[in-house]
Amino acid sequence: MNPPDQPWTSLHGSVLLADPSLHDGHFDRSVLVITSHRKDEGAHGYIMNRPLGSKVGDLLSAKEFAPLAALPVYLGGPVSQEHLTFVAFAWDRMTKELSATTHLTVKDALHRQTQGEKVRAFVGYSGWSAGQLESEIERSAWVVAPPAESALRTLRPNQLWRDILRSMGPYFRLLSGTPDDPSLN
Repeated sequence: MNPPDQPWTSLHGSVLLADPSLHDGHFDRSVLVITSHRKDEGAHGYIMNRPLGSKVGDLLSAKEFAPLAALPVYLGGPVSQEHLTFVAFAWDRMTKELSATTHLTVKDALHRQTQGEKVRAFVGYSGWSAGQLESEIERSAWVVAPPAESALRTLRPNQLWRDILRSMGPYFRLLSGTPDDPSLN
């Protein structure tokens, strides 16, 4: 990822797009937002384009979750799928940066919604040990994209992977058209 003579760069706030060659079941054509990335600790993020088709109220019936009952639930990744996590994403139009606050209480999630942040509910998350994500990027398993507001506001999560790739230029536009199974081409 970084040549030896360049300083380490955090991917915090970046968008990762699975290369079409990445076929592992969890990450096929996925779009992830990296919410934490430290050289000595690894990385943490959430898949943004895997809606589960259920809402918070379908999974949690306790009265305290009622204000967020209509919030759609997404598959955040293969780690800790027994947990539901609220994450608030904010897009800064001036700096074009994406930030995230994870593991919110219901009260904090509601407050952040009133502040204009996009709150999502996730089952599971995506995680990498120190050096693992960098190694995967070097092997071209991931395309690192600049932060994109579209990762938060899309009405078509199943098209998000293609939409972001298409916006990145001619080579990536071609990549976005790669068939799911090239052998059927």
